Amino acid sequence: MFDEYNPLKNKIFRIIDNKGKVINKKWMPEIESKSIVKAYKDMLFSRTADLLTVNYQRQGRIFTYPPNYGQEAISGGVAQVIRHDDWVVPAFRELGTWLSKGVSLKEVFLYFMGNEDASKFENAHNVVPISVPIASQLIHAVGIAYEIKFHKKDEVVYTFVGDGGTSEGDFHEAVNFAGVWKVPVVFIVQNNQYGISTPFSVQTASQSIAIKSVAYGVAGIQVDGNDFFAMYAAVKEAHEHARQGKGPVLIEAVTYRKGAHTTSDDPSKYRTKEEEEKWNKTDPLDRLKAFMIDAKIFDFDEEKLIAEYKKEVDRQFVEAENYTPYPVEDVFKYQYVDMPEDLKEQQREYEKFLKWKTSVVK
Repeated sequence: MFDEYNPLKNKIFRIIDNKGKVINKKWMPEIESKSIVKAYKDMLFSRTADLLTVNYQRQGRIFTYPPNYGQEAISGGVAQVIRHDDWVVPAFRELGTWLSKGVSLKEVFLYFMGNEDASKFENAHNVVPISVPIASQLIHAVGIAYEIKFHKKDEVVYTFVGDGGTSEGDFHEAVNFAGVWKVPVVFIVQNNQYGISTPFSVQTASQSIAIKSVAYGVAGIQVDGNDFFAMYAAVKEAHEHARQGKGPVLIEAVTYRKGAHTTSDDPSKYRTKEEEEKWNKTDPLDRLKAFMIDAKIFDFDEEKLIAEYKKEVDRQFVEAENYTPYPVEDVFKYQYVDMPEDLKEQQREYEKFLKWKTSVVK
């Protein structure tokens, strides 16, 4: 696969078209119908939760949130391949992958409510906490992968970043050292066309992100990130490549962020309705659903299922809302052995703000 779709050839790896028709039979993965149905339902749950979370934020019940809307096939493909002992080193837009590894929605909600207890991920094995600083997590992923190789473990590290993150030095340092050390890490770049409001056209002069793999001597491939089957096949190939000691893989998943960068963002200020309508035709759930209908495996009531999902999402959100408040002092006291004066002052000012806020509400 990595030879046929060498980034130097400027070919994108795709298996189904926008209508769900198989156009690349050679690389169509062998996957059971029940697994396809489960993948679709998992992606649908992720989307339902994502859209509801934006609603919660608009109601003032949760802080700034980064929507995953339109990027579900990336996590959907990873979820079919990743194993219990494999690692996830995320950025902040990997909802489907978190859920597949055992992170609860309640924990996701708690995180975006500002409660650090969320990062415990009590039932998720080998999932590193969410990382908002752009691309910094990639260095950590390489470090974990180095330890895996050093101790000869059968584990693979999956790490994620957006297209904007590839302009950070950490991205290049991480891919470079991963290549030098030939460590088992899969870099997944979610190229959703915008780094906040910066379009991909001015993000890099390279013809793709995948081609950057060539400079670092690692395997790379550009994939249609809205094609579930292409993502599954590419991730599976990358997984085996890394497990066999052949080194890291850089996957550029070409997708589109249908929502805002975060709930603090207004995408109408920097992109057109025409562009959005064009990308809507590539929607990952619509494409997979069309395939399933043609294959006669779409045999459930989707509206009824969404209603059930909404109840479950609401249930976990209410649990998060009613969770024990995070102790204010814990935000400050674990930063240093001896708290410096400027941090003490920050704590005093914040406590004054909380008292004022309480008095205003009353």
